[in-house]
Amino acid sequence: MQQLAYFVAVAESRHFTHAAERMRVAQPSLSKQIKTLETDLGAPLFSRARGNVTLTPAGEALLPLARRMLADADTARREVAELAGLRRGRVRLGATPSLCAGLLADALARFHHDYPGVEIQVEEGGSRDLVRALARGQLDLALIILPLQSDDPSLVTEEILSEHLVVAQPAHLTTGRRTHVRIDELRRRPLVMFRRGYDLREATLNACRQAGFEPRFAVEGGEMDAVLRFVEAGLGVAVVPSMVLDGRPGLVGAPLLPGLRRTVALAHRKDVEPTRAAQAFRAVLLGFLDEATREGTLPEGVEALPQH
Repeated sequence: MQQLAYFVAVAESRHFTHAAERMRVAQPSLSKQIKTLETDLGAPLFSRARGNVTLTPAGEALLPLARRMLADADTARREVAELAGLRRGRVRLGATPSLCAGLLADALARFHHDYPGVEIQVEEGGSRDLVRALARGQLDLALIILPLQSDDPSLVTEEILSEHLVVAQPAHLTTGRRTHVRIDELRRRPLVMFRRGYDLREATLNACRQAGFEPRFAVEGGEMDAVLRFVEAGLGVAVVPSMVLDGRPGLVGAPLLPGLRRTVALAHRKDVEPTRAAQAFRAVLLGFLDEATREGTLPEGVEALPQH
């Protein structure tokens, strides 16, 4: 594992001295370990021509595997440490920006209260980025949007939420809550559009194109908070999950016709059993959603899906 760690450090820095400094080891020792690894594998991993360090085809093939093996080894160390009743541990959770801006914070607060010694790391990103991070062993769990662009047989997905998509509009420019907005009405409305890679960008574009038009952007490239603020300022409207409008009195949401819904799923790698800390987070999250459903405290337009 140490040899793989040295290999990844050189592959990422493309410099033996810099890699040695990063790994806090003498450069000759690092070079010797890399040479031993190359001998054991029977192929050179780096080309060192003219002082430039580049990966050979064998090195390119090994790099993603080495990263995953190192991530799994770290997970294994933490899993053993967790055996003392989850007094320690770590959950690496990925989530889409709308969930981070919505109900995820309350679920995380519940988990932190129940397991104060477990470290929580949250990575915010689009579903495709989160799926890649899961595959690389960089996340334990991810809250992603279904359907994925392509079915990934290496993942296990569990549908947990369904939510409405609505047209967010500034409250001061509306006479009251609109009952609905037809998709083709967006033809005449400037849109505030998310950056590329957002699930919501693709959902909005697909809905408009199915209605036979290309939408007009007032501004594009924003993250969730920026998009909502731009809408509040009157730059345009945006298609967003209903949950993100909870607690934002400056915005109102009008349901779309035909209705647009999306499904949120909890995903993990099929080839690696989730850690005890990750399993505990799943249980807390599902318990939180079940309780919120019974008490009627889920954000408007959000529905918890029954678990089998």
